[in-house]
Amino acid sequence: MKKNVLIIGAGGVAQVVAHKAAMNNDVLGDIHIASRNVDKCHAIVKSVLEKRSLKTPGVLQAHELNALDVEATKALITRTRAGIVINVGSAFLNMSVLAACMETGAAYIDTAIHEDPKKICEAPPWYGNYEWKHRAECERRGVTAILGAGFDPGVVNAYAALAQDQYFDTIDSIDIIDVNAGSHGRYFATNFDPEINFREFTGQVWTWQDRRWTANTMFEVKRTDDLPVVGQQTTYLTGHDEIHSLSANLDVPNIRFWMGFGEHYINVFTVLKNLGLLSEQPVRTAEGVEVVPLKVVKAVLPDPASLAPGYTGKTCIGNLVKGQKDGEDREVFIYNICDHAENYAEVEAQAISYTAGVPPVAAAMLIARGEWDAKRMVNVEELPPRPFLDLIGAMGLPTRIRDAQGDRDLSFTDEEVPSLARRVAGGR
Repeated sequence: MKKNVLIIGAGGVAQVVAHKAAMNNDVLGDIHIASRNVDKCHAIVKSVLEKRSLKTPGVLQAHELNALDVEATKALITRTRAGIVINVGSAFLNMSVLAACMETGAAYIDTAIHEDPKKICEAPPWYGNYEWKHRAECERRGVTAILGAGFDPGVVNAYAALAQDQYFDTIDSIDIIDVNAGSHGRYFATNFDPEINFREFTGQVWTWQDRRWTANTMFEVKRTDDLPVVGQQTTYLTGHDEIHSLSANLDVPNIRFWMGFGEHYINVFTVLKNLGLLSEQPVRTAEGVEVVPLKVVKAVLPDPASLAPGYTGKTCIGNLVKGQKDGEDREVFIYNICDHAENYAEVEAQAISYTAGVPPVAAAMLIARGEWDAKRMVNVEELPPRPFLDLIGAMGLPTRIRDAQGDRDLSFTDEEVPSLARRVAGGR
């Protein structure tokens, strides 16, 4: 049984991870938080203590760490006796943290695909460019590495696995829809790291259509859906992490990702891009100073964590799945609704951070219990979805389903899920 958690990162998602890990420290053991900015780590520790989130008395410590330094990360894992590492730092850190875990034997969990700082929107498949190259090594060492265990990717992958196992005989399409219908009250801000946010949308949009990778430009294709709670929402086709694993692991011809954007965001984004201010390539100013435009924009925008206190409204994220069951056409929407103000009241974070931060803690708990201790590298859809969805529901992210029978809480019975038993951590 693996215990003791090292959280790498100190942003809004790490805030949620720390609180939720503390609420379950009877299962997870000691909790350590590490980042280059140790003051942010101390602030998270203070928040956890002030909210009295620790379920039982235990270790809760902050550490300074440059997670790009593999040897330093290995040393911290060893010193803290961390059996599980939750990487919610920048996506630029993934391969360094993964290397440290493989060499120490600690289980590895992340919430996004690795990115090369010098490259934007690489050609698919993204996991195949980095993480998947280490699958054989993870299996040889018996190291559990769960990739993309946030919400999207993460929970939506489990939704897809559940739909395939329980609700469909064959699936024609999975459309993942992500809408933030909330308001932070600022002129312009991003809900997570601006650098990562903008990098997702400045290149080509890659989606899986007719069993092949298809390229579009950002904001070229849009749709409007009447969604539960948040109502009529317009979303735009964009590339996203989970498409790259779902297209490889599920036999589905069409897998697309749609994200909601307001006109104001699109206008500001377009101006910044056209001016070259979203470029990741360095430029030299008239004074001879070399700067990266994208990093300058990040520096002047609000810290996403600072948006939480005034955030209002809700998010809706889910999978619209179409296919056939028992010879009949079928359509289901499996989704979650989250409330910004409620999340802040609980853990002092907004809903974007909350939806990304709860799932990796659930994954850590399942590893600690042995249910998801796969001892190899996997994406979430390769693991049993039922215990994961049950657990995140109990932790604050309940799943609902809308289909021909109506809109209701997702509930499981032994009769409903006979095929789920075949999904085990060691294989499909």
